[in-house]
Amino acid sequence: MPCIDIHHHFFPPDLQKTKAQTPPGHLHWTPELSLKAMDDLAVDVSIFVCEEDRKERLRERNLFAHRVCQQYPSRFGFFATLPFFDDVEGCLEEIQFAFDQLHADGISLASSYGLGAVAKYVGDDSYESIWRELDKRNAVVFLHGAQTPSSTPYPHAFLGVPITEVPNETFKAAAHLVVSGRKRRYPNVKIILAHMGGTLASMAARTAILEDFKSFYFDTALSAYGPTLATMEAFAKPGHILFGTDFPAVSTTTVSWFSRQLREHYLPANSDGLRDVFYRNTLALLPNRARYLKNKAPRGRKHDTVTLLAFDNIY
Repeated sequence: MPCIDIHHHFFPPDLQKTKAQTPPGHLHWTPELSLKAMDDLAVDVSIFVCEEDRKERLRERNLFAHRVCQQYPSRFGFFATLPFFDDVEGCLEEIQFAFDQLHADGISLASSYGLGAVAKYVGDDSYESIWRELDKRNAVVFLHGAQTPSSTPYPHAFLGVPITEVPNETFKAAAHLVVSGRKRRYPNVKIILAHMGGTLASMAARTAILEDFKSFYFDTALSAYGPTLATMEAFAKPGHILFGTDFPAVSTTTVSWFSRQLREHYLPANSDGLRDVFYRNTLALLPNRARYLKNKAPRGRKHDTVTLLAFDNIY
């Protein structure tokens, strides 16, 4: 069946990564590295996400992602990144440029902007005009927990920021959008939370506004494990779970393990559920991606049409 990866990082030349931040062989990323991994993992289309940065660098990152997508239109799409949210006018300008000139699939955001006491989460009052613009454009937004260090030391070398902090940062940002009223005030913005929303499923009931929490979308990157999937299926609205890998921030071995857990959770009893996660739910959010699957021939077969119904008939 077709497969769309909604959570696929890219490392443009200006983004400095260290050996500690990437798996072996991923430090000097190229599109071809991702293409090989996608072929090995049976992924047809990947959507690029990137970290936020200063205005003068992020425009080049968005242009870089756009050029790669133009070079490989059947394999890649991208979520454009924005300046630090305190640069409201810069964000509005980049939203316009990303959608009107680069035809981005959506916008990629961090959970908060700034460090320490001056940090603000994305639901802050000062960012109202950004959310208003995103709502006006019916934007898809990919929200990833920021790499925010705790005020206390790591409990163990294996329990650093990505393991212990990022999942909770995702929940905090989502909760802020809910309790500030922005999630409900701007319903046309479709927000995807990375890594199944981090700690959201277990923490949402503490704020009691459950319907708003359930309206988020959730990707499976590093989270597709039987009990976690069962919890999210019971929590999220139907059609709100999307396939994601987190490659190349993790190895293909890691992606394969989680993909295998995903398949074992759904098959053989619920092949429709697996289709939903692998491509149907994502195509409902990003319908333009369907036309890029028509010339792809997974398992030696060629798609004759681009409609979702046709995919169901073929597979």
